[in-house]
Amino acid sequence: MAVPRTSIVLAALWLCAACAESRTGAATAPSHEHRGGIAAENSSGVLGPFDIVHAKISTDGNVAVFHMAVSGRAGESLPTATGQFAGSEVFSYVWPTTIDPYEAGFERGAGILALAVTAHPDFDDTPLFDESRDGDRANDGGLWHMHWVVLGPDPVCGEGALKVIDIPEGQRPRLPRTWPGAPLLLDSPGWQPALDRDTVEVRVPFDDIAVVERAGFDGVTAGLRVNASAHAPLLCVANVFDVASGDLSLPGRTNQ
Repeated sequence: MAVPRTSIVLAALWLCAACAESRTGAATAPSHEHRGGIAAENSSGVLGPFDIVHAKISTDGNVAVFHMAVSGRAGESLPTATGQFAGSEVFSYVWPTTIDPYEAGFERGAGILALAVTAHPDFDDTPLFDESRDGDRANDGGLWHMHWVVLGPDPVCGEGALKVIDIPEGQRPRLPRTWPGAPLLLDSPGWQPALDRDTVEVRVPFDDIAVVERAGFDGVTAGLRVNASAHAPLLCVANVFDVASGDLSLPGRTNQ
């Protein structure tokens, strides 16, 4: 007997959600050895939780380890809740890379692939996950969580500013399985970040770890702004707090 296509689709979504939930357990404690990578001086005028002193990407078997240290306590500062989506803020720890977005499930050459650890109390963009384990998958945006994002310039966000690239209405680009449904090149794969003392760290498995081993990277802390319109653009990098290299030149090399 033929199985209805709708049943197959629903089963696939259930399996995806079940697999995703398995990723949301406690993250491995981060290393506090800040060697290699990009070392940075303290930046005057930058709050300690966002003042980058070290950024690194290393590999452990087929796992990429994204590591950042700050002069203060990582994750201590959170955006103030506004009670509404439009105009709300996102705080983030970001590793822009030279990895092609295709390796994370997007179109080839779509923009700058970056791993971002974010918090934003006014909305939840990880619909497959219940990070707080309270039975509600839609109330966890204020907890630190991880995304892949694809960045690109947009003058509407400011001179030289970047945005998370919008998906124009009616277009259907290649997207990861765990894309959260927002009209953005953004993925919510559920790999839990670890924040402890001065360190933020995320461990992400790759099918082909060689793409990470060849990569260049940088470290950035930033505030993003949600605009009122979905295509205005929707999510601008509105305030760069600190850049590990000082000039966003992506000079870091994996495992160095």
